[in-house]
This record gives sequence, C-alpha cells and structure tokens, in this order.
Amino acid sequence: MIRRESEKELKTLAAQFKAVAVTGPRQSGKSTLVRYLFNEKPYVSLENLDDRTFALNDPRGFLETYKEGAIFDEIQKVPQLFSYLQQILDEETEPGKFILTDSNNFLLQDNISQSLAGRIAYLFLLPFSVHELKDYINDEPDELMFKGSYPPLYDQPTDSVRWLDNYVNTYVEKDVRQLINIRNQTVFHRFLKLCAGRVGQILNINNLAIETGVDNKTIASWISILESSFIIYQVKPHYKNFKKRITKTPKLYFYDTGLAAHLLGIKDLSQINTHPLYGSLFENFVISEFIKIKNHYAEPIELYYWRDNSGHEIDLLIDGYSSLYPVEIKAGKTITQEFFKNLNFFQNIGNIQNSAIIYQGNKKQQRSNGITVIPWKQLWDVMTFIRS
Repeated sequence: MIRRESEKELKTLAAQFKAVAVTGPRQSGKSTLVRYLFNEKPYVSLENLDDRTFALNDPRGFLETYKEGAIFDEIQKVPQLFSYLQQILDEETEPGKFILTDSNNFLLQDNISQSLAGRIAYLFLLPFSVHELKDYINDEPDELMFKGSYPPLYDQPTDSVRWLDNYVNTYVEKDVRQLINIRNQTVFHRFLKLCAGRVGQILNINNLAIETGVDNKTIASWISILESSFIIYQVKPHYKNFKKRITKTPKLYFYDTGLAAHLLGIKDLSQINTHPLYGSLFENFVISEFIKIKNHYAEPIELYYWRDNSGHEIDLLIDGYSSLYPVEIKAGKTITQEFFKNLNFFQNIGNIQNSAIIYQGNKKQQRSNGITVIPWKQLWDVMTFIRS
C-alpha cells in the first residue's frame, strides 16, 4: 500500500469534528484510506444494493444499526441520510464518529449546506502526487503524464490505456447520468475530448458549444458537472491590475494528465512527447501537483494565472502566507533566457522579489534576480520559498 500524504490531515480533522467527509474523484483511494485509518469502525458501502435499499427505505433504522459510528462509503447514493445524520450529530459530543466518502462534490456540498453545515469537515483526496509516487518514477515525467496517477494503476500490473478507457465509460454511464439526462452519450464523449484539447487554454464556452453541437447553457452545465466530479479544474485569473488590462476568463486543466492524454487519443508512451499539446500537458501536470499540495496538506494557498492584453503571461500565481509567488512552467530540459522573460516583466510591474521556474531538467539554480530554477521532481521546494 502506498501511504497517502493526507493521512495526518485526516486524523487531525477526525479529532476535531463530529464527522469528516472525504471527497474526490472515483478511484482516488478514498475507501482504502479511510478503511486503513479507521479500521475499528464498521464499513458500509452504499454501492451495495442491499445496504443502499435499507438506507433508502428505513434511514432511521439504518443509522440506528451504526449508532456507535461507521464509515459510509459513496454516501451520495442515499442523500436522505444527511438530514437524519444532522439530528444524530447535534446530540453527539464525540469527534470523528462518522466518516463519509463521496465521488461527487456537487451532491455532497448541496446536502451538507442544508443539513450538516458546521458539523462536518472536508478532506479532498486526489490521485497520487509525485511525492507519493517517488519510488515509481524516473528522471523524466513522460510516463507519469501518460499513465496518470490513479491508485489502481499502481496497485498491480495494469494496462493504463484499457483502464482509462473503462474509467471514462464508467464515469459517463454512472456519475454523469445521475446528475443530468444525457440523451446522446456520443455528444458528451465528444465534449470530453474537446475539453482535453483545450488543456491550459482560456475557457471559451461559445467555441466549445459550436464544436460540440449544443448550446452555451448546456456547455456551462456540463463544465459544472466535470468540475463537481473532479475531472477538470479551472484556474482563475488574478485580478490585481498592476496598471495593465488583464484577461479575466479562467483556464481549463484536468486533475489527471493521464486522463487528458487518453482523451487526446495518445495510446502509447512514445506518442506523448511529440504531441502538439505536450507543453500544455506538462503545464497541466505541474499545476495538478500544486492542487494536490493545497488539498492533501491543507495549505492555505490559492492558485491563479495572470495574462495582460500585450501577451505577457504567468502560468501560475500562488497566493498565500501574505505573499504572491509567480511560477513559470517550461517543458524544456535546457535553461534558456526565454524562460525568464515573463517573470522578469512581472517582477518589475508587481514589485515581486522572488519567483520560480519549474522545468524538466535536473539542476536547481538560484539566480541573482530572485528567480529559482527548480527541477520538476523538486517542485515541493516552491512551498519552502512561499512560507519563508
């Protein structure tokens, strides 16, 4: 079993809150993690038809069976339980009594906002990080970008292409159908692939609608579904003007580059570094790592990008610890002066003292202008600079 970075945070939350909800994409390891950390609690999967039927037909009786506490896996299958849990938790003094898992953040947040607000803590569990997979990676990120980071791909020898193909089919058939009535699954599949083709790009709903063949309102709804089920992530622009006109539309990324590469039709490792979107996939890969750092360690940071109307752009702005830290992401292995152009510009207009470049090489450099060049395997070092 590969140990998870979020174990410490989950234990801390369970010691302080009456219930903890562990939410994240399907197959991100939620069930494995909670069963490992809370092995003294009864485990109930609401994917199981008998348990789900019991909970749906007699929620009071179901919860009475587990009055000493339990793990309820995939609780979004029985949303009626939330209001009954509210009563129990209001009378409860012991922390960490119930551990809930969920694969759809939209359903869980909607019900918690009505029934469990203030009584429950969240932990977002995403696929493995670079640090968690340190024993499985080599000096280049290509294999990790191609294969992705979902735990089942590392539990045992698995054909990643077949696994990801089944993952997409299962996602569309099970999760999406629960949320919206898709009459034509082929159209939604096309939409997924078009999203993958826009990795690292500014989101243009109108353009997506035209190419998908549906209206703008449908695309906006589908984008929301992809976000709530942890398929895509939108990085918003940083709005501080710095006396420049700036872009105010979010950029689109996938939580997992393996899934994005699969939707792009990359079926073999040898195809990835010659793909036209290779640079965008590497950018996605690095940004998804910072999303994991933010969630698995409960880091008080927010992630943005910045672009002005003259074409100057910063791939990632990390806002936290009373500082703004710019990061440029470069898929090259050789450091060139071109790497520094946008950071130098941004440092001047924003009065920023320190920033970083993350690239595919293996040498770390500290430049006199406050820019640190960091190899991709050491990207965690960015957090050291932000905290200092």
